[in-house]
Amino acid sequence: MKKIIAIITLAALILSLCCACGSKAEEKDLLARIQEKGTITIAMEGNWAPWTYEDESGNLVGFEVEVSTAVAEKLGVTPEYVTGAWDGLLAGVQGGRYDLMANGVGYTEERAKSYFYSDFYAFNRTVLVVSGDNTDITSMEDLNGKTTCNSANSTYQLLAEQYGATVLDVEDLNGTLEMVMSGRVDATLNAEVSINDFLKEKPDSNIKVVAYDSDVEKVGMIMPYGEDSESLRQAVNKALAELREEGTLAEISNKYFGMDISAEN
Repeated sequence: MKKIIAIITLAALILSLCCACGSKAEEKDLLARIQEKGTITIAMEGNWAPWTYEDESGNLVGFEVEVSTAVAEKLGVTPEYVTGAWDGLLAGVQGGRYDLMANGVGYTEERAKSYFYSDFYAFNRTVLVVSGDNTDITSMEDLNGKTTCNSANSTYQLLAEQYGATVLDVEDLNGTLEMVMSGRVDATLNAEVSINDFLKEKPDSNIKVVAYDSDVEKVGMIMPYGEDSESLRQAVNKALAELREEGTLAEISNKYFGMDISAEN
């Protein structure tokens, strides 16, 4: 009787181990899950021209939209876009609600502790913008004790705070520049190409660029941090490399920025 019980117990143990091994073998990482469902969720603000914005017909367009769409095609899946406020998008990627974020996400060492970055595919200069009649601010150092505005947790907010500015939260570029022109804030920091695009559309706006940050901001897509995302990062990097080699990145950049910012000069 004891022998029978021992055999049954051993069989149950072997079955349990086999089930565990089978279950482990069936586990799929983020890339496999994305490819299985056929869609990839990409987060972006949708109100920051010419990176991500809505055209006159309400369609989501921009540099990041076309680049991320091209990456999704390389992965063999369909992009599904989610728009929202900057800090909420960051939290959504970190929490695994979004697979990627493509929104001019500048690299910082602190962010790299919380997100996986793709290889860089845009190199962006940051400019200091004030109202046309402002004569008090002519350099980054002049921001000390002044008030600026930017999206919460953006690299522009962090940079302004490094120079001693108090930063007010604002959700989009138009709102940002309206606050500068109305005098509600002293200045703002933003992407050179975005300011150029704004002035091209509204050349009579009462703003001016008075300084450039000495560092070039390196832009990549971010995804959830961890082993689960490693194969996705590798696949995205492969896609970006192919798009660069094909000239697609340069073509998209020139379309939206009037210049090629896809390669570091």
